[in-house]
Amino acid sequence: MVRSCGLLTGQKDPVALKSIAVALSIHDFVAGVSATLNYENEEKVPLEAFFVFPVDEDSAVYSFEALVDGKKIVAELQDKMKAHSNYEDALSQGFQAYLLEEDKCSRDVFCCNVGNLLPGSKVALTLKYVQELSLEADGALRYVLPAILNPRYHLSDRCADSCLDLKTPIVPLEDLPYTLSMVATISSQHGIERVQSNCPLSPTEYLGGEKTSAQVSLAEGHKFDRDVELLIYYSEVHRPSVSVEMGMPEMKPESLMGAPSAMVSFYPDIPEVEASSTRGEFVFLMDRSGSMQSPMSSQDRSQLRIDAAKETLILLLKSLPEGCYFNVYGFGSSYEAFFPESVKYTQETMEKAVKQVKLMLADLGGTEILTPLQKIYRGSSIPGHPLQVFVFTDGEVTDTFSVIKEVKFNSKKHRCFSFGIGEGASTSLIKSIARVSGGTSEFITGKDRMQSKALRSLKRSLQSVVEDISLSWTLPPGLSVNMLSPEQTVIFRGQRLIFYAQLTGVMPPTEVEGEVHLKYTLHGKSFEEKVTFSPQPKPDTNLTIHRLAAKCLIQTKDLGFRETPARDKKEVLNISLESGVMSSFTAFIAINRELNQPVQGPLAHREIPRPVLFSAPATRSQNYGPAVAMPSFGSPPAPQPLRQLPCCATMTYKRGGAPQPCSLTLGNVSFNEATHEMSKKTPSSAKMTKFKSNHKVFGENYIVQLICLQNANGSWDMEEDLAKVLGTSLEDMQAAHPTELVEPSCWATVLAVLWLHANGRDLKCEWELLERKAVVWIRKNAGSTIPALVKAANTFLKSSVDPAIIAY
Repeated sequence: MVRSCGLLTGQKDPVALKSIAVALSIHDFVAGVSATLNYENEEKVPLEAFFVFPVDEDSAVYSFEALVDGKKIVAELQDKMKAHSNYEDALSQGFQAYLLEEDKCSRDVFCCNVGNLLPGSKVALTLKYVQELSLEADGALRYVLPAILNPRYHLSDRCADSCLDLKTPIVPLEDLPYTLSMVATISSQHGIERVQSNCPLSPTEYLGGEKTSAQVSLAEGHKFDRDVELLIYYSEVHRPSVSVEMGMPEMKPESLMGAPSAMVSFYPDIPEVEASSTRGEFVFLMDRSGSMQSPMSSQDRSQLRIDAAKETLILLLKSLPEGCYFNVYGFGSSYEAFFPESVKYTQETMEKAVKQVKLMLADLGGTEILTPLQKIYRGSSIPGHPLQVFVFTDGEVTDTFSVIKEVKFNSKKHRCFSFGIGEGASTSLIKSIARVSGGTSEFITGKDRMQSKALRSLKRSLQSVVEDISLSWTLPPGLSVNMLSPEQTVIFRGQRLIFYAQLTGVMPPTEVEGEVHLKYTLHGKSFEEKVTFSPQPKPDTNLTIHRLAAKCLIQTKDLGFRETPARDKKEVLNISLESGVMSSFTAFIAINRELNQPVQGPLAHREIPRPVLFSAPATRSQNYGPAVAMPSFGSPPAPQPLRQLPCCATMTYKRGGAPQPCSLTLGNVSFNEATHEMSKKTPSSAKMTKFKSNHKVFGENYIVQLICLQNANGSWDMEEDLAKVLGTSLEDMQAAHPTELVEPSCWATVLAVLWLHANGRDLKCEWELLERKAVVWIRKNAGSTIPALVKAANTFLKSSVDPAIIAY
């Protein structure tokens, strides 16, 4: 079901939140964040103000404090139920109180309560957290400051008390009453090459001659139309490392926070070994909720999410190995499967699936992923074909913990690869379902290409299994290690691994070193990597490594306020309270009991608007005043001009009626959903010349078109559509065919492969798998004629592709 929304305050009321200031400190692979919310009560009555905002799900929130008219009040982390009771008691007695907690239904949504804010009073609330930075394919460390919190679809009444149900005003984006500022300081022994962002930044200022420290800041005027993303490039990002951090002297020497903690980083150089070409059951779950009709980003002419997803799904289907099994599900308020159960990958089943992909619309209402997941898990397994599930969603789900629990319960029978589409996707959902199943997660925002990230995950799912993974330590006498991270069961090529451990015992002299060894086997061959380090711990007032280790422990046990088993709840609570890192069962509370006299008079409630990208006007209700309850299904409203509005209300998705015809362009094929007709646009020779000189303009479309023409076995047919992509005519292609060497399909396939290498190098990561399938087919069908065939094809295409790409 979906919650309706409304206004509890008039839009003329002042908003208590005036600004958000973020101080970001990035050291190597870890970010420390201090976010300050500045409030001021400009009204004549005392206020209780609520603010809901997103934080990345991997964040370890460990501090919350209030600066009230110059006086600092440090919050205490308590059992959540106790914190709520103390907060209500404080308000009833007239004391000022401040509460910070995770939402009960999602780990990446927080609510900040400010109680009894006196007229004219100012308060600055500061929360601090640390998090690991993810590693992108190009070696960039990625930090995201979430600024967008989209409406989230409710799966059940179990989240009736979610903080996402706060009824808050909707105002135009340009009228959002508070501002965001951010200053980032970056330091690394690896050397900082450059810093990039999706938002305007000040010029990078290097603070040292060796470029080991730098500072950037967010340009003024951020409009909350996107998350703030930083990409940091180091000189030697793949070098393994070990950092040891001193514990808290006042804690017991062998306790979680008292003993020194170590953070170990490896980037395994796993050799590329081709796996079996026919193994695997691949199930693709594609979000078809109304929000998928939104643009990929706020930029002009940005592709719609559903269209980018359809192109990506076709590319994935073409890249599957012949002989595997597959199925496709579309989900929203209901779900639809292409086949009753997974089918063998053949030319016939592939063609049927591609045809259905082209007909897909964002017309299934809300975002209920749990039911189709349960259907998949209850299906019969296919012997010799391990299940690999690919989930594509914009992540607008409220009750994420029930989904995570279901995925974890079935983790022994599958791996899940998840993709968050667009700004504001739930990091709690996307990251968690991948983590608990041994898969990987990706986020596609701004100008990111969904195709590249999806193909990277598909390659990982096809990798040969790495076995016998172990981490061993060589330490000085008297020193021992206790692993805090869960046992590693999966390693992917191109992935960074981070482990946490405790060091206990007697610390050796400073000149003594230790070693950490990572071992694994691949196809029966053993591999080992090691890193040498100094066991001497270094002080860190923020206890960064200890907090991250505690967060790692909490994530392995904490499945949400309602979903965590009772036997694990106590352990999570104890770890949270000892480390000071927030969990589903704890909350921060600060009470100012030193007022000259308690606050008098009635307390006015105010909800602060939060930024949401409002789009897809034909699929969501548009309520600019108080909302009324609306049914979940019905005829869609007439389309309105697209506006971006910051909205804190949960909007009503609508379904039913006649869906509007949608035109999807795949390369130079325009497909009209209503008429089911294709119109082909022939690229002229002039266009092809321009394409070769400006790949960014035309390259992606022609490559998509070429991919659409490939057969399931990897070959291409000699046909007019292929000739058009190659910039020639079918007659010329036939005339150049060396008939004495091979049949027409071999000639067509060699031409297609060489064309990809000559014209699509920038997108090789996307067509690499289907090209590999084509090369296998050529070798099987052309044999010893390959060198002569490649020479003839290079001459015909006027290219100079190395014959070695096809030769044995």
